[in-house]
Amino acid sequence: MNVQQLFLLSVFLYVAGALGSLAMNRVGKAANYVSSGSAFLAACAGIALSIPAIAGGADFMMESAGVVPFAKFVIKIDPLSAFMILVISLLTAASAVYSLAYQNEYVGRGNGVLGFLNNIFIASMILVVASDNAFYFLVFWELMTLASYFLVCFDQKNKEAIHAGFTYHVVAHAGTALIMISFILFFLQTGTFDFAAFRSANLSPVMKDLAFLLAFFGFGAKAGIMPFHTWLPQAHPAAPSNVSSLMSGVMVKIAIYGIIRVGVDFLGASVWWWGLTVLAFGAISALLGILYAASENDLKRLLAYSSIENVGIILMGIGVGMIGVASGQPVLGVLGILAGLYHLLNHAVFKGLLFLGTGSIIYRIGTKNMEEMGGLAKQMPWTGFAFLTGALAISAIPPLNGFVSEWFLYQSLFMAGKSDILTFKVLSPLFAVMLALTGALAAMCFVKAYGVTFVGPFRSDRVREAREVPVPMIAGMVILVAGCIVLGLGAPMIAPYIGIVASALLGTNPVWVSDDMMVFPGSNSQAMLSTPLMFLLLIGLVMFSLFIVWIQGGMKAGRRIDSVPWACGYAYSSRMAATANAFVQPLRILFHPIYLLRNALIGLGNKIASYSKQAVDYIDRLELIWENNIYGLLARGMFHLGKRVQVIQVGNVQVYCMYIIITLVVLLITTVR
Repeated sequence: MNVQQLFLLSVFLYVAGALGSLAMNRVGKAANYVSSGSAFLAACAGIALSIPAIAGGADFMMESAGVVPFAKFVIKIDPLSAFMILVISLLTAASAVYSLAYQNEYVGRGNGVLGFLNNIFIASMILVVASDNAFYFLVFWELMTLASYFLVCFDQKNKEAIHAGFTYHVVAHAGTALIMISFILFFLQTGTFDFAAFRSANLSPVMKDLAFLLAFFGFGAKAGIMPFHTWLPQAHPAAPSNVSSLMSGVMVKIAIYGIIRVGVDFLGASVWWWGLTVLAFGAISALLGILYAASENDLKRLLAYSSIENVGIILMGIGVGMIGVASGQPVLGVLGILAGLYHLLNHAVFKGLLFLGTGSIIYRIGTKNMEEMGGLAKQMPWTGFAFLTGALAISAIPPLNGFVSEWFLYQSLFMAGKSDILTFKVLSPLFAVMLALTGALAAMCFVKAYGVTFVGPFRSDRVREAREVPVPMIAGMVILVAGCIVLGLGAPMIAPYIGIVASALLGTNPVWVSDDMMVFPGSNSQAMLSTPLMFLLLIGLVMFSLFIVWIQGGMKAGRRIDSVPWACGYAYSSRMAATANAFVQPLRILFHPIYLLRNALIGLGNKIASYSKQAVDYIDRLELIWENNIYGLLARGMFHLGKRVQVIQVGNVQVYCMYIIITLVVLLITTVR
């Protein structure tokens, strides 16, 4: 099958699975098997179409008249859209396997509807990145927003979920309005909604700046950048965990795709301060996002705030790439975009893994509060291993995938610091320091997340009675564990293909970024990294340590007899174990003003949502006034008229015949006259 056939097959399977799941809503687990099985097959088709489109340039385009006269329905797969389909499909495949067992929790609670919404949500994301016409891009964008809104609000009994869904709905549509205005500016210049025309639009400098800013803030609201992030830590924890993994892992990346498509593809990243704006918002979002994550006790809210951090890191790479293009440094441009796209892929894998691991914990013990966990590594070893792998990857610990993409970002910042432009020379080291501080806080945050959740004493009876999750849930997590390892160790093979995507986007020649087992930032004279060699050295270090232990008499000499931890001579109590609150107390004191800022932003977001709800209520009251005073008046008049007319209905056939004769005579007289 060619790329076009695989794309159509993928979309068909998503839609067919959605409809089949909805039809089997009352059949119990069958709906789960239909929705998850079709999503897995569709994801496999998506992976199969994206790899040749990235590696061999197997692009395709198809178009038709569409359903509206002013917009053609155009689907185009280029290297960037193929890369996004690959990211969506990889996480969907793992999530689909995981959902085979996870969604059994929703049997009898609308599991068929959940499968329907989930498949439509994924299909809409695929169609968004494949659309090459602004009108249909916005149609599928709105479909994606609505499907994710209903998924956030799926638990109708949870008032927090309803509130989170409403806040998300308001912010998402405010962002959509800005995106629409940006596209309309292109339309006014070109007379068409086709992206091909947008790429050659001759906008004035002021209109270019306006179009970029509208698109950046519109898509940025969906991506959850600061200060438009308030919806994200509310909405992601409210959704089912398999949906949270998709929302955090790929949905926010669709917004980043939009920023790249408009800022780089349509407008050519031709102004240097555009890239600096993206870089600055990314750095601030990364640093504040991980600070807020570190203070959370709710595991899903912690991961949601961490998504803001990683979106910021991705935007830092995109911003550096845009600066490289605007300053006439194509190697820096490719390197920055490569770093951003590599981290986009990596974040989808390890954040999806962490959300699935959190979903497994909630599946067994029914809480998201880390203070009620502890000791889960003994009860759920597979889940503990998967979560640990994700925590190491997101903390950029070598040789896993998170380390590689952040290494490329550091190298691009160092290269930008060598620029002849004074602004870049001054600010690039500052942004590198912000990235380093973000990395240190991320490591601290996930030491807390893993340590408080999986090690130490049991903090509740539910944890003591917990057991490992079903095999399909473990298999879904293992797929993503393998992804973290392969994307790290396989960097010398993977980085050149992501470089091809970046080069194709910028219209430049591919940049040399790997050789044998080494990766480097365009030149091996600046820096080199070999993750396979690092892995071998780490294995060697472990083996050497074990060898020393064996020489000294083996493990018998150090084996513990008493399983109770030593407490300096005092009787041990579980209250002595470190808690999530105690772990981050120094951060709360040190960064107290920043945490106050978060509270202010949350309050502002709640006020906006409250005002929006009041506006909706006011419109409802206006509608009632209109209905009672206009439609109601007409209805009452017709009712009274009917009552009056009823007097002529006497139930006599002869009288009715007389009515007919009189009517015919009147019509005859009228016609003759």
